[in-house]
Amino acid sequence: MAVETLILLLGDQLSLDIASMRGADPATSVVLLAEVAAEADYVWHHRKKLAFVFSAMRHHAAALRAAGWTVDYVELDDPQNSGTLQGEVARALARHGAARVVVTEAGEWRLREAMAGWSAALGVPVELRADDRFFASEADFAAWADGRKALRMEYFYRAMRRTTGLLMEGGDPAGGRWNFDAENRKPASRDLLMPRPRRVAPDAITADVLAMVAARFPDRFGSLDDFWFAVTAAEAEAQFDAFVADALPRFGDYQDAMLAGEPWLYHSVIALYLNVGLLDARAVCWRVEAAWRAGNVPINAAEGFIRQILGWREYVRGIYWREGPDYARRNALEAHHPLPDFYWSADTHMACMRACIEQTRDTAYAHHIQRLMVTGNFALLAGIDPHAVHLWYLAVYADAYEWVELPNTVGMSQFADGGLLASKPYAASGAYIDRMSDYCAGCRYDVKAKAGAGACPFNRLYWPFLIRHQPRLAGNPRLSPMYRTLARWDAGRRAALVADGAECLRELGIGPD
Repeated sequence: MAVETLILLLGDQLSLDIASMRGADPATSVVLLAEVAAEADYVWHHRKKLAFVFSAMRHHAAALRAAGWTVDYVELDDPQNSGTLQGEVARALARHGAARVVVTEAGEWRLREAMAGWSAALGVPVELRADDRFFASEADFAAWADGRKALRMEYFYRAMRRTTGLLMEGGDPAGGRWNFDAENRKPASRDLLMPRPRRVAPDAITADVLAMVAARFPDRFGSLDDFWFAVTAAEAEAQFDAFVADALPRFGDYQDAMLAGEPWLYHSVIALYLNVGLLDARAVCWRVEAAWRAGNVPINAAEGFIRQILGWREYVRGIYWREGPDYARRNALEAHHPLPDFYWSADTHMACMRACIEQTRDTAYAHHIQRLMVTGNFALLAGIDPHAVHLWYLAVYADAYEWVELPNTVGMSQFADGGLLASKPYAASGAYIDRMSDYCAGCRYDVKAKAGAGACPFNRLYWPFLIRHQPRLAGNPRLSPMYRTLARWDAGRRAALVADGAECLRELGIGPD
């Protein structure tokens, strides 16, 4: 039979029930997946991320063929590869003679805006279908946000709990509270039994991809050693089941904790699978709720986990599409220092920064507190350009896609949207890191010292940050205790703090010499 429809699947659309494939006839459709240089190169993607996505794409193609679909797969090293998605769609149309293209809308502005012009450029109808793999559509979020003075995640999360029924007892939240965050801030110790994520040994397809990535991207950030990610839906499901059984019961207690050399603690490490479609967010949340109702996990663990997906993940996606493509360039705090080289090299005496960056380099992973309160906190205090910080986070993590990473960076981490997303800047001195980790014990800098060359840089930069942004931040009620403290200090003490902060930046190679 003649080919009528070319179905394009992007690398983060590896769900068998993706909208673009619904209603399609395998007898008259061809599914196209293409590894293209434009997507591999637009940021300096971690090599483990590239290997994960390409291997997952190739395994998904094999699964579709086994299910009876005709799949046209273009590998990155194909000599005829045009290097762009539009170019590969054009070549596939020429090969198969399809009369139309169907694709699920892309998850970032860059591609969505490009796809809007494809029909005219390709000369065939291009149907763009909404990505409905989320609890809330873009219209749902816009309706919730309409008319609100503040778009706080907590209130969106409560609305989503009511809409879905997750962790609800009738009209009330399970356990009598919406949020158990106060119980989820315990530091971890090394005598805890911390289960490791279930590992998957690379098969022949993954081995080929690892070799290709090593050859094609020899100078990219990130190690390819010890690759253990799942690359099929079945493997991702098995890893998630192991997490629910082994780690979820203690996830809540220790979700904010950090230990040197322990990247996983009790975390699920499934965001990369959710974000490419190997796991379904709805199924994951209902599975965790079922574990709580069965008495296998405490309410603080189930609620803390579900909030990250039903709350934060859905909320930041809504912010991303509501705020538009210029959100990436917001810089409310006027931070303009370039990203320090040690964000790539880990060559720094700050033990916490070195540990988190080395872990990122080796694993393409860091949990939310390592990102927010270590690497993000330092960038905020040091006045690093938030767009440069955004590009770094987008590049270095296997789970990073712009719709989820950008609001977390620009809004939550760097306060560059001026408080649209976060109720206050997440700025903290070294005391927080010392309380929640063991990094400070082996650090060259003294976390107890507040100023001078041997003091923790987080301490030396904290008060200058508050002084620098006092006109904007002094009215924030969550910062009023700090500004009351500042008000008791005379001008000489404040000037000395500012001078010491500037000297700290010079010592770290940031700012003017």
